[in-house]
Amino acid sequence: IWLSTLSILLAILVVALSIRPTANMLSETQVMNTSFDPLTLVNTYGAFGSVTTDRFQLVVEGTHTTNPSEDDWEVYEFNGQPVRTDERPPQWAPYHLRLDWQLWFAAMRPQPGPRQRWFKAFLAALLENDPATLSLLESNPFPDEPPTQLRVLRYRYRFTTREERAATGEWWRRERVGTYVMPVSDADLREGGFGRRRQVF
Repeated sequence: IWLSTLSILLAILVVALSIRPTANMLSETQVMNTSFDPLTLVNTYGAFGSVTTDRFQLVVEGTHTTNPSEDDWEVYEFNGQPVRTDERPPQWAPYHLRLDWQLWFAAMRPQPGPRQRWFKAFLAALLENDPATLSLLESNPFPDEPPTQLRVLRYRYRFTTREERAATGEWWRRERVGTYVMPVSDADLREGGFGRRRQVF
């Protein structure tokens, strides 16, 4: 009996404490990621407290050239990730683009970290033209034979202003802020450990 009584009292407490966060979620001035009691028993959670108009972005490029110049690299395009600056951001719902989502989080770091171990497998699959992996992309610039090398550049993208869009037709402005993965071959990925900048990353 005492356990049932305790459970009921606890439920009543949680319901009473949930009135403020529930009212917050229904409000036009909603606050995200906030605690509404001193013991942080009830809170509002969200993936993002705000949505920004700029973002970091990884651009994956491949080549067949042994010693490539800047003009020898071909770009992979994704379904939901911005790559081309003249392309309007697409809306995907309710399907969730898991690869694009993971790439967005990966781009928040200037270099691959321990949680990006999947990225090595992703690059290895691109170097093999793996059909299952390529089906997750919008385009494959190497339909006949896979590239011999890949590199991944890191950019900062921002939305253009109305004036810029009217003048250029572009949706994004981008600035290269670094190289996420130096040029890497299939042999490099097999021989080098993920995250070992001396050999691969």
